[in-house]
Amino acid sequence: MPDTFFSAPPHWHWLIVFYFFVGGLAGGSYFLAVVMDIFGGGRHRAAARVGYLVAFPAVVVCGVLLTLDLQRPERFWHMLIQSATWRPMFKAYSPMSVGAWALLAFGFFSLLSFLAARSESGGKYASLRPPAPLGIAVTGLGGFFGVFLAGYTGVLLSVTNRPIWADTTLLGLVLLISGASTSAALLMLLVGSGPGREETATALARLDRWMLVLELVALVALVASLGVVARAWLNAWGGLLVVGVVGAGIVVPLVIHARGRGSTMPPHGAFAALLVLLGGFLLRVVVILSAEGV
Repeated sequence: MPDTFFSAPPHWHWLIVFYFFVGGLAGGSYFLAVVMDIFGGGRHRAAARVGYLVAFPAVVVCGVLLTLDLQRPERFWHMLIQSATWRPMFKAYSPMSVGAWALLAFGFFSLLSFLAARSESGGKYASLRPPAPLGIAVTGLGGFFGVFLAGYTGVLLSVTNRPIWADTTLLGLVLLISGASTSAALLMLLVGSGPGREETATALARLDRWMLVLELVALVALVASLGVVARAWLNAWGGLLVVGVVGAGIVVPLVIHARGRGSTMPPHGAFAALLVLLGGFLLRVVVILSAEGV
């Protein structure tokens, strides 16, 4: 049996589960908005605006969840500032320190894009959004930190000494793909498929199909990479992983998408998107809570 089974759990519970889920939506929604804004030729501008409007409130929620999870919430600033010198504190060797600064940086860029999205009709912040050169620079940097936020949580788990987390290097990839899939599903729900949005709805549905397939492949590879540890993981959490994450969150939405291929929005597309969001949340439940009780 691997020695990770004899380490103490970090006592992460529901606040961290929600942080992982909302963080994936924040980073994924922003990145998809950037791609649609820069490479969409103006065809998906309305959907990109929704992505920016989602990302900043979501990252604020992430900060609140992390702060509440601390034993001393009033000391959250110690993650960024050295209390003895009052200088910025950055530890490149610490994934937690890197993650805290990345979250702050993403919050900054997502705020700028949020203001730009609110100034859609030519307000003073309109230049912070593509196709303006400054907007391309802002969203390009924000997109980088958005991808980092969506995937770094899995990398953070992989460098711990807890069972399952430390026994695979694929958690970051799985959570990154899941973040893209759930974000596409969320934008599908928020944007809809009304007049003038058919092309965007079709593009989001196509992206979601590909992300779901990749997520399924990555999950299979993750289980295979665990070796003997997979037996202990699946014994305790296999039902929720197979039925909730793979069945309800991946396979059923793929079937719905396949039946609706060729239409602007698959039949029961909203239901499929809700299932993807549910599957993404349950994936984080399984990943976080499974290592607590092992």
